[in-house]
Amino acid sequence: MNKNFDALKKSRILILKIIEGLSIDQLNKIPEGFKNNIAWNIAHLVVTQQLLCYKLAGLKCLISDEMITSFQKGTAPTYTISEAEFKEIKTQFLALPEKLSADYEKGIFTEYNEYTTSVAVTLKNINDALTFNLLHEGIHLGIILQLKKFV
Repeated sequence: MNKNFDALKKSRILILKIIEGLSIDQLNKIPEGFKNNIAWNIAHLVVTQQLLCYKLAGLKCLISDEMITSFQKGTAPTYTISEAEFKEIKTQFLALPEKLSADYEKGIFTEYNEYTTSVAVTLKNINDALTFNLLHEGIHLGIILQLKKFV
C-alpha cells in the first residue's frame, strides 16, 4: 500500500504545480461545454477520498459536512470559492493523504461497507478504496488539464 500513498501524494503535488499561477477567477471559471471548474475538481478530490476511505469504513470524515455537500459526486459549483477558502482546500488536499497513510498504518480501517462505484467497480475493503481512489484522481487530473486550456 505504500506505493498507493506515494502515488496519491505525488499526483496531488503535480496537480497543484499544474495550476500554479492561475488566479482565483481562473480557478472558478466554468468554460463553455463544462459543468464545473478547477477549484471544484480539487475540492471534489478531497471529498471523494474522505468518503471512499473514511465514511465507507464507518469512520468520521475529517472534513466538514458542508464541504461534502458542496463537492460530492453529483454536485456542481454553486458559488465562487474565495482565495481564503481555496487556500484551505489546498492545505487539506496535501495534508489529508498524509493523515490517511498514518491512519492506515494505525490499522483503524477494520470494517468497510461494500460500495459499487459509478464505473461499476465494487469496493469491498480499504485496499480496494485506496486503489480506486487513484483511478478517480487520474480522471480528475485529466479534467483539470482540459479546463486549464480554456481558462
